[in-house]
Amino acid sequence: MLEGTPVQRLSPKAFARRLGFLPQSPIAPEGITVLDLVSRGRHPHHGLFARWSAADDAAVAHALDVTGTAALAERDVGALSGGQRQRVWIAMALAQETEILLLDELTAFLDVSHQIEVLELLVGLNRQRGTTVVMVLHELNLAARHADVVVGMRAGRIHAAGTPAEILTEAHIREIFRIDSIIIPDPVSGRPMMVPRGSSARQGVAA
Repeated sequence: MLEGTPVQRLSPKAFARRLGFLPQSPIAPEGITVLDLVSRGRHPHHGLFARWSAADDAAVAHALDVTGTAALAERDVGALSGGQRQRVWIAMALAQETEILLLDELTAFLDVSHQIEVLELLVGLNRQRGTTVVMVLHELNLAARHADVVVGMRAGRIHAAGTPAEILTEAHIREIFRIDSIIIPDPVSGRPMMVPRGSSARQGVAA
């Protein structure tokens, strides 16, 4: 269901104009350049006879710029580092300019500075354009700092959902991850920050 409509009733292009999806391990066609891959994000906006437009150029240029991949435009995607490839895939999703983004492990392979840049970019899309962003993150403190709603999963099911303050508690962390922790205020955001103590099941460590 997408906003009350079964997705089966939507054509692939109609669906792709509204929802962008970035899987955990996307595969690029062999030999494709960064510019060509990011440009593919514009395909859902083209009809049978539609031509490439200035709006398409602007969307692709903006996506390359905000992800810091403009200098890679002519490079072969297969020759990039893991972090560079991840930013290029994010750029393609952004070029799609959808109302909703589903992102699976989008910060994988990114160093800390690029993690922060990408997450702040997504928060900006939400605040400025109203884009709904749903993402899978395993870094709890990044999720708490940037998300409005946090969903804690265990064994493939929703264990708890709510604001970061409601979900990042010592009890929830113990129940979901089987570790003991201390929750303190993030000195930058003021939101909760989790400091792990260790596994709650650990009996002792021999050295």
